[in-house]
Amino acid sequence: MKIKEYRSQFIQELTPIYDAGEAESFFYLVLEEKKQLKRIDLALHPDLNFSEEESVDWNLILEQLKKEIPIQYLLGKTSFYGLDFEVNENVLIPRPETEELVDWIIKSSSESKKSKDLKILDIGTGSGCIAISLAKNIPNSQVYAVDISEKALVTAQKNAELNHVKITFSNQNILDTEDLKQQFDIIVSNPPYVRNLEKEEIKKNVLDNEPHLALFVEDNDALIFYRKIAELAQKNLSENGKLFFEINQYLAKEMVELLEKMNFKNIELQKDIYGNDRMISCHC
Repeated sequence: MKIKEYRSQFIQELTPIYDAGEAESFFYLVLEEKKQLKRIDLALHPDLNFSEEESVDWNLILEQLKKEIPIQYLLGKTSFYGLDFEVNENVLIPRPETEELVDWIIKSSSESKKSKDLKILDIGTGSGCIAISLAKNIPNSQVYAVDISEKALVTAQKNAELNHVKITFSNQNILDTEDLKQQFDIIVSNPPYVRNLEKEEIKKNVLDNEPHLALFVEDNDALIFYRKIAELAQKNLSENGKLFFEINQYLAKEMVELLEKMNFKNIELQKDIYGNDRMISCHC
């Protein structure tokens, strides 16, 4: 079958579930991964064909997409802050909003008087996307990362090797941690923050496939991770050190109040590209 003809079939079969633009983007992502061809290649060579074996492979991917399995898991990879990352069912798929958090930290560190030799801790690292992106973009930084999931840390370690950075990883339940044992110039976390009452807002492909351990918190104590990490930051942030969080857009006011009650200073709330309160930073 001609690839161009299959493209039409592929998009048509997915449009009841995804919009046409997203279905088309899936097609070209798979085309580049499986055949190392881009959109322009298909435009210039409309007579390109699939082999019978390739058709079987593509049909399998198509059926999995119909079940709303994320394309990133099917390909086993994604891009984040210009870097390549391996992803699987043990880690969350990195989001554009988290790229904005990383960008904020990098710009903040470059403006700091102490822009080199920063000691950074990423709590709840998952795929390692935050820690690795910071290590790659902040010269001479020492980056540490912790996660409760051993399987997630295996993936994060592979991603560190893939991107040629050194990260000190450790398996740790932050809620059971009383002291971080050393001082850090930056502590960052994108912890679980989606309340169970918000599950109905979550897309089926996320709800059915991504790890709930990294997503959800109980409705009656939605800020449990933030409060604990802030307590640790009070002990383990260096002088003029900064704490950064990605937050639940519906709990921005509560986050500011929490940090104020804990006597943090220079509390700054930032919106993401969609206009949602998504990031917060502060000093001890």
